[in-house]
Amino acid sequence: MSSPQTDNSGRLNVINDEIDLRRLWGLLLDARWLVIGTTVLALVLGLAYGFVATPIYKADGLLQVEPKTGSMASIGDLNELLSQESSSEAEIQLIRSRMVLGQVVDQLHMDIGLAPDRLPLIGAFGAPEPAPEGAQVPLFAGFRDSETYVTVNHFNVPDRLLDEPFTLKSEDGQPALYYDGELVAKGPADQPLRSEDGSIHLELGEWQPGDEELILTKYSVLTVVNGIRASLGVSEVGKQTGIINMSYTGANKGRIRAVLNAIADNYVLQNIQRTAEEAEKSLEFLDQQLPEIKSTLTSAEEKLNAYRLKSESVDLSLETQSVLERLVSIEAKLNELKIKESEVSARFTREHPAYRTLLQQRRSLENEKAEINKQINELPETQQEILRLMRDVEVNQEIYVALLNKVQELRIMRASTVGNVRVIDNALVQPQPVKPQKGLVAALAGLLGLMMSVGYVLVRAAFNRGVETPDQLEEQGISVYAAVPLSEHQQKLDRVMAALRRRKRGKHEPIPLLAEKDPGDLAIEALRSLRTSLHFAMMEADNKVLMISGPSPGVGKSFVTANLAAVLAQVGQRVVVVDADMRKGHLHRYFENDGQTGLSSFLSGQADLEQVLVQTKEENLSFISRGQIPPNPAELLMHKRFGELMDKLSEQFDLVLVDTPPILAVTDAAIVGQLAGTSLIVARYGQNSVKEIDVTINRFEQNKVTIKGAILNCIERRASNEYGYYSYYKYSSDKS
Repeated sequence: MSSPQTDNSGRLNVINDEIDLRRLWGLLLDARWLVIGTTVLALVLGLAYGFVATPIYKADGLLQVEPKTGSMASIGDLNELLSQESSSEAEIQLIRSRMVLGQVVDQLHMDIGLAPDRLPLIGAFGAPEPAPEGAQVPLFAGFRDSETYVTVNHFNVPDRLLDEPFTLKSEDGQPALYYDGELVAKGPADQPLRSEDGSIHLELGEWQPGDEELILTKYSVLTVVNGIRASLGVSEVGKQTGIINMSYTGANKGRIRAVLNAIADNYVLQNIQRTAEEAEKSLEFLDQQLPEIKSTLTSAEEKLNAYRLKSESVDLSLETQSVLERLVSIEAKLNELKIKESEVSARFTREHPAYRTLLQQRRSLENEKAEINKQINELPETQQEILRLMRDVEVNQEIYVALLNKVQELRIMRASTVGNVRVIDNALVQPQPVKPQKGLVAALAGLLGLMMSVGYVLVRAAFNRGVETPDQLEEQGISVYAAVPLSEHQQKLDRVMAALRRRKRGKHEPIPLLAEKDPGDLAIEALRSLRTSLHFAMMEADNKVLMISGPSPGVGKSFVTANLAAVLAQVGQRVVVVDADMRKGHLHRYFENDGQTGLSSFLSGQADLEQVLVQTKEENLSFISRGQIPPNPAELLMHKRFGELMDKLSEQFDLVLVDTPPILAVTDAAIVGQLAGTSLIVARYGQNSVKEIDVTINRFEQNKVTIKGAILNCIERRASNEYGYYSYYKYSSDKS
């Protein structure tokens, strides 16, 4: 939407917050070669990276985690709760633990790094020459190529030197270890090398040194473990299947396969050891309970025999025998729960579901036992005593036999422990590298290049506040008298002049007038349109003086002034051009004048009008150059001689064109504007912002100079503005 606002000068300001999709598309079309070039370059770089990057391979294997059963006999649903102790997620965390990976590091000596001292390059460009065919290449703690074969059996350093690089090289055929340029140890390769204080210890295996120095590093276990974790992938296949997939990535096929197999082996081994430890703990507990149970059983049998002798043997009725059997069964279960509770209490708190289930079962059995005891209390006293004694004997005997059986089972289990984990597939390396994926890398690089180039174009356009269409000025209440396209012919001339300036020969070279060299150019056609507009604009003017100024240097004032004067002269008007830019004016180069005698000479009294007024090659067109650069241009313009000059020229010519310096840089234009009947400013396409032009007009108005309007110069042929003024000129030119 657009919202109108009025500034202090009465001009209408329009704030436009709509998104012009057609203009955005036009911006991309204008920068299409930048976008295409950047995208192609990014695509080529992506392809190049895919071909030179070090290939990364992947090894994978499978494990199975079987449900874990309790070591003691199951009691109801308690065994199911205990079997949930080891889930697949818990096993995955165990595989990634420092306990398992640390053992792998120690087993494979992965904490010892040995590599040649070379600049870090990528891919095959940084790879050493291969080892001889069929030669054994060390995967860890060693290095081998066509000349060098060195392995390390042991390397120990203080904690402060972990992850610090040492230099290992050959001196007189013997290994020498250096740190930070200082010799640490030196000696025969078949003997350990030690530092003076004994804190550094090195034992070599193979020693066939080449010409290169080797970098030897003792890594901390945590550093290596973190590195393994970064390349290790562990996940469950499916949901609650118990099948765990392990993968490991790296550049060396043999190395990653060895690491993954070592991880699987150490994980299985720790699982077996954990199961064996549980059986061992149960055996220790049962070995403590057996003597006590046996002593209790012996004592109960002695009491039963003694009572029978005393009471002359009393037989139990069938009903009492049934009560005894029930009581014995309950006692056996209670004792079994007691053993189970001691086992569960070592693992869980009383709030754990397994522990709470066990306590609930024990309370239920105790309640049942209390009911039976009530029945026993109703029996005759002799039968009650016999029943109690027989209960103690049978309960203790059943517990003792059960414990003996359990001890035998645990001893067999300890001897044949296999754990609940097994390796299904050993590690194998996929034949094709998983990284880099050349097609994907190239596609992503191309997409990134496309996004970056498009983003650059849009951001540049967002920050470029330069005027691009006459509508932007007219929306602010600034009349646009002409929209002058950027001339291709003039661009060629500018490139030639720029080349001459670089050679320091073009500073004073004449500049051809476009109106003479290419009268049919679109820029000249626009100036002819301006000529028509000026005819009506100056009808109300006080005099025949037309001032042309601008907000900043480089907007094309001199080009517009010189060529507009030529266009006016071509229709028979008598025109004089005055270069009032006595600081950096260069209009004399358009008219092949040396510029040494001109306006400054006249204003300072060094020359009269006849001496400074020059007739150009163009009929009806005269010219007054800037003259010698004075130290006080503004003071000279304020002299009465300048006003007298304007009056004399107005009498002799139909139009006096005065080119001035930019108003935002100096005040010369404001002084000239006091004597000009009509004033125009030149703004350059894409360079001057609307705000800058508005400030320019305000600056003139502060000095009582009214600006009739603006000339938008150097409109470029772009898709973002092709539907505007420029397309009209282009269409007219094509038709002609």
